[in-house]
Amino acid sequence: MAGQTDPHISLFSPEEVEFMGEDELVEIVPNMNMEPLNFIAGDFGRFVPQIPTQVPLWLAVALKRRGKCTFRPPQWLSVDNLTQILEAEREPQSKFQPLPFSYVEIARLLFDHARDDIPDMYMVRSLVEDIRDVRLHKLENNLGSFQGTSAVKMDNVSAMEVNLVRPFARRALEAFYKHDKPEADTADRDTRSSRQPREANNEPRRPLRQR
Repeated sequence: MAGQTDPHISLFSPEEVEFMGEDELVEIVPNMNMEPLNFIAGDFGRFVPQIPTQVPLWLAVALKRRGKCTFRPPQWLSVDNLTQILEAEREPQSKFQPLPFSYVEIARLLFDHARDDIPDMYMVRSLVEDIRDVRLHKLENNLGSFQGTSAVKMDNVSAMEVNLVRPFARRALEAFYKHDKPEADTADRDTRSSRQPREANNEPRRPLRQR
């Protein structure tokens, strides 16, 4: 879809969506002793060698760059789980499979900064890309069946997918609203005119002819 590369179509750029996804918690295994770190988002640590702990993705990447930890990949980011998800996504009339809201951004950052911590990394990356493509195709098909409505509900849609579909969905709903509004205005005018009291006839009445 064009929104993947065109910042004028999607609401946020890919970099902004990735930035928001960096707040997701991931598990790391420190290799150093460090007191808890205090941030506006919360306190993380204490860090003890070989004791797993959860930190935001941005902090995990910073520690990994300094050689202070290794990543423990999330359970969904494995060949077996991704294969099952891909097969389910390809089923006809299937719904979107549950995945982390920022699964694309999490996977991309892990591939860039922790590839040595991901078993079968190249296979995992290929599966993630296939899942993304299948879901985008499914998303396009769902949008093609839009009908006039005041709300749109799609479960298990990721941050990237929401970012791509939101501008189109907004424009489509506005078009449906404008298309339906003239009929509604006409109906309202007809209703109001039927409820208006008729003006009284003040002309003198002719006397009835006596029999």
